[in-house]
Amino acid sequence: MEAAAKRERDSSPLNIPNSSSGSSAVEFHSGASPSVRTGSWKMLSSQLYEGMSILHPRMDKERDSGLTVIHCDSQYDKGTYSTYMEKEIFEQPNSTERTLKGRVDFDNYKVVLRGIQPYMDEINRCRRMIMIGAGTSFHIAVATRQLIEELTELPVMVELASDFLDREVPVFRDDVCLFISQSGETAATLEALRYCKGREALVMGITNTVNSTLSKETYCGVHANGGVEIGVASTKSFTSQILTLVMFALMMAEDFMKKQGRIKQIIDGLKLLPDQMRTVLELKDTIKEYGREIHEKKSLLIMGRGYQYATCMEGAFKVKEVAYMHSEGILSGELKHGPLALIDEDMPVVMIISSDCTYDKCMNALQQVTARHGRPIILCTEDHDFSAYASKIIKVPKTVDCLQGCVNIIPLQLLAMYLAQHRGHDVDRPRNLVKAVTDDS
Repeated sequence: MEAAAKRERDSSPLNIPNSSSGSSAVEFHSGASPSVRTGSWKMLSSQLYEGMSILHPRMDKERDSGLTVIHCDSQYDKGTYSTYMEKEIFEQPNSTERTLKGRVDFDNYKVVLRGIQPYMDEINRCRRMIMIGAGTSFHIAVATRQLIEELTELPVMVELASDFLDREVPVFRDDVCLFISQSGETAATLEALRYCKGREALVMGITNTVNSTLSKETYCGVHANGGVEIGVASTKSFTSQILTLVMFALMMAEDFMKKQGRIKQIIDGLKLLPDQMRTVLELKDTIKEYGREIHEKKSLLIMGRGYQYATCMEGAFKVKEVAYMHSEGILSGELKHGPLALIDEDMPVVMIISSDCTYDKCMNALQQVTARHGRPIILCTEDHDFSAYASKIIKVPKTVDCLQGCVNIIPLQLLAMYLAQHRGHDVDRPRNLVKAVTDDS
């Protein structure tokens, strides 16, 4: 009887933060008490701070959400850019600032995500965290798993939504299941959400779309606030959602005294990140030329390890999406287990080498590639010189290891776009693909 009573609907209203907080972040959580999780509740998809409105993509039929919706044509105007994809790549410094605004207190080294704050006690009591997504959202989970494991000391599983459902993974009440979706409408992700919800796990969401199904059906979560994304290939939502999960990890670790130095290091890195992204975008002409030189090739390998493995996978994913060119993101540690057989002077290779704990091992992989007459494009931080190994080098600013992927992905996004344009393809509307996969059949 007590268990049944705990699952009764809590109809208490959602608490709206006072506007004096100065926050412009958008959060969401159910109206239910944190200690009462229910599968049938009506919730607002976001908290609206006093005097604040939400920019939302134009819809033929809007849902009744209680939100103030502004249709802003400038969100859909390419302006001086030739494509939406280019526009959205170059918007990443600004989208990063929007994601962090009102959530990170840089002076006091604090992070507050109000959409999950009422549930933090329950989240901190969990025994395991499962991160679930599809496509780019899966890569976001891979990119942030290591940091969440480090700061929370919890086991973290990363799952592709479709495979998770096929395997019928055991899920328990003391699990936290975190669902990632740019659109909030991805069919396989929503089906996995309902699967976990039926097993009484705490389900939370990370999405870039206000009033999405994901934000309605999860108990709590965070909107990335990356802004409207028109191009089919996700760019700025990738970096914004990574940063959202970085903030989540920081918030979970705030009571660990031994983690305070690491937390300050990451928050200092977040403050510098938008300007570092602007610096990388100045390399566009160099990257365009590299794209011209390899656009007639049939394949492209992208290698890295540690935090950069997810960057490799996402970079290869973008090349496949918009350039229709076979590309593969390879963990450098697996190079001798098969991929090394592909290396010769005609195989284009991008190697990501960052100043972190994997540097020496990445150097070993570079030597293996050049010994087989490979001619890699090296993507590295500014504190290293690789002129003895390659003539094509992309140097980017150095940041904290867990944030380096947000800097490194930008040259790969640009490379994918320029490859597609050199091959004569429409980067905004790649063939056979849609922005939100709403049918999992």
